[in-house]
Amino acid sequence: MNKLFLFFLIGVFVFNSCGQQQKEFTDADFVTDTNDSVLKHEKVNAVFGQALLLTQYKSLDELKSVIRIKYLKDSSGVFLSSSCRGCEVTHELKSGPGQDDFSKAAKGNSWNKMWLGIRCPFAVWNKKALTSIENLGRRKDDIFGHPDVAFYDLAELMVQHISDEDRTNMSEKDLGEKGYLNTFEHVTTSAMMASIFSESIADFVGDAHERSTMPELLTGKFTSQEITDIDFGPVDNYLDLINNEWGKRLGKIVKEKYHINQNTLWTPQLLADYLNDFESYYSWVFQIAFKPVTPDEEIIIQFAGKMNKVI
Repeated sequence: MNKLFLFFLIGVFVFNSCGQQQKEFTDADFVTDTNDSVLKHEKVNAVFGQALLLTQYKSLDELKSVIRIKYLKDSSGVFLSSSCRGCEVTHELKSGPGQDDFSKAAKGNSWNKMWLGIRCPFAVWNKKALTSIENLGRRKDDIFGHPDVAFYDLAELMVQHISDEDRTNMSEKDLGEKGYLNTFEHVTTSAMMASIFSESIADFVGDAHERSTMPELLTGKFTSQEITDIDFGPVDNYLDLINNEWGKRLGKIVKEKYHINQNTLWTPQLLADYLNDFESYYSWVFQIAFKPVTPDEEIIIQFAGKMNKVI
């Protein structure tokens, strides 16, 4: 057996694996948060919870009215939960490699790649799926032709499909990068990863992204500047993580509806139907109307074709 490979296998068993089940925690493991009061949403149903819009919150304290945040005393993780009447999602963000670590390993030598594999064998086991997601998540004109499309473009398309009447009543911020576009991107992307691959892979990708953005999310030890930065501080990151959870739940439902798996042939009609289900969800949550997505739209044709190439 190759010595490098043997060293890798030993590391897999010695080091903690990201993406694997962690120990059960009790109340004694957490830091007490004196501002931990969660209000229930009014608009709910038995299956879906309510995705959140960043522009509705002006501070971390306001966000805590809908998201419960608990930090582990050893500063190794944070637990989030958000409730609607009879419907709750939870998320555990633990320490581990971030998106930047994977980018550095991809550009580094074999030792960089092996060390990351030892730290996170989950990424090795799911390399094919993660490579597909990376291709779908970025515009790569040099590989897929110009102009290429990515998950972001699907979210942008749905923003453009908001009815003209509702758009006139929206603020510039609501229609900007950190408004509906951000919510649509996180919910829809997380849902598609869960539908096509698995919920654990959707978790892995979302967590790696947020850890790279702000490592302090695990400890709650933010600077005053970070706390007051609504667009790029913890308010944005915690909200994104909860939206990812609602996306996974929706992704599981539409997966069953359309019998989606990694062998699914994505026609423009299927992708349009899939996204229209999300428009229906967003319409219910935010009480806004949408023009339907149609299979003859260029972005839909391009993205369906790209999905069939990379998955």
